[in-house]
Parts: sequence; structure tokens; C-alpha cells
Amino acid sequence: MYEKTKGIVLHVLKYNDKNSIAHIYTDNHGRMSFLLPQGSSRNARLRNAMFIPLSLIEFESRTLPGRDISTMKDCRKMERLDNIYSDPMKSAIAMFISELLARSIQESERNEPLFKFISMSIKLLDSLEQGVANFHICFLYHFGAFMGIQPDTATYHDGYWFDMENGIFTSSCPLHGHMLEPRKAAFMMLLSRMTFSNLHRFKLNRMQRNDILDTALAYYKLHNSTIGTMKSPEVLQTLFG
Repeated sequence: MYEKTKGIVLHVLKYNDKNSIAHIYTDNHGRMSFLLPQGSSRNARLRNAMFIPLSLIEFESRTLPGRDISTMKDCRKMERLDNIYSDPMKSAIAMFISELLARSIQESERNEPLFKFISMSIKLLDSLEQGVANFHICFLYHFGAFMGIQPDTATYHDGYWFDMENGIFTSSCPLHGHMLEPRKAAFMMLLSRMTFSNLHRFKLNRMQRNDILDTALAYYKLHNSTIGTMKSPEVLQTLFG
């Protein structure tokens, strides 16, 4: 039986000469994998254009018992997102976010707040005019809340260290070695005030932005072993000075 489904394209991998596998985060069942027929016809090219990473699509899906790969039909775009794919900076951010999501989200279960957050973020990125260079940093920080690793800012005091293993601020240096010294911990607290509506007010230079990205990814990797070594951050660090 087919059901109406909304989805966010994470990535597409070639399966064989005739098919690819599309990994999609859905509103109904979390992460799902779909068989995506390939071809050189006009219809095939139009269909493949809908599966660019972070595309917002809706379709009819069917899951068969005992099978990890589902099928879909009547796929169509929910949003055009023209700016994301025509703007080099936004395209690089989209590549980073899609890689982060593909590595971070493994659950095949419904999570409506997370689906809404990601969908909203993608639409905002497409329409954003100011502060684009800070978007991925803002997304990283707030995505952490859905992953259960957002820092506990209630524990912060001036001069405190940040304990990366436990996600809290402490008066002394943690013994395990995964920490931020007080100056960087204060910067982490500052980032907690960044939202998608005020991110253009944060004037960061190239070194600060790259340092934040490296630190945030180290924090994510400490709490999620599936993230591993990502390729897209290098592109962001080159683009955003």
C-alpha cells in the first residue's frame, strides 16, 4: 500500500548500471532508502534533477516487509530552491548540511520536530540575503539540540571551561582532555545567542569561522561516531573568509 510522504534528499549512491539508491529523510518514517531507476531519457533526467541533496520532495511511498529498500511513485518538488543551487556559497552550505545529516541521522522513525527544523532551515537558506557565511554555524549549533548534545548554557559562568564530553561548563579544567579553555568557552556561549534571524550581526573573520567549524565538528564526532571524516567542510573553509 502506498502512502503520501514528504522527504528531504540526503544523498544518492549508484547501486548498479540501472539503479541508484536515494537516501531520504521522511516526515513519516525518518530515514528511508529508495530504489531510483537511472536512464538517459528526458523523463529520467527530469526525475534525477529532483534528487539533488537537500531537495524538498513529496511522493507516494511503499515499504515491503523484510526489505530495506522501498519504492516510490509520483514524485514532485515541494519547493523550487533556485537560489541554493545557483549561488556557489549556498550550494556549498547545502552540500555540507546534506553530508552532516546523511552521517548523523540513522533512525528510521518519525521525528516531526526534526523534520520541520530541517525543512525550515533549507527554505531559509534559499531566501537568505544577509549573513550567509554564518548559516552553517548557526545550523550546527541548533541541530545539536535534536541530537541531544546542545551545550547546557545554564552552567556557564565567566572564566569557566567547557567540558566537551558532558556538554557543560565547569570551573576547572576537565581531566579527560576534551575541553575548551575559557576564552573559547566564552565564544561558545556567545554562539548560543545566534539565530537564523540575527546571524548577520555576528561579524566573524575567516580564522574565527574556521575555528568554530573545526571545534563544532570535533564536538559532534565526540558524541556521534558515524560522522567520521567529512569532505565538505574543506570547501566551506575555502569559501568563507
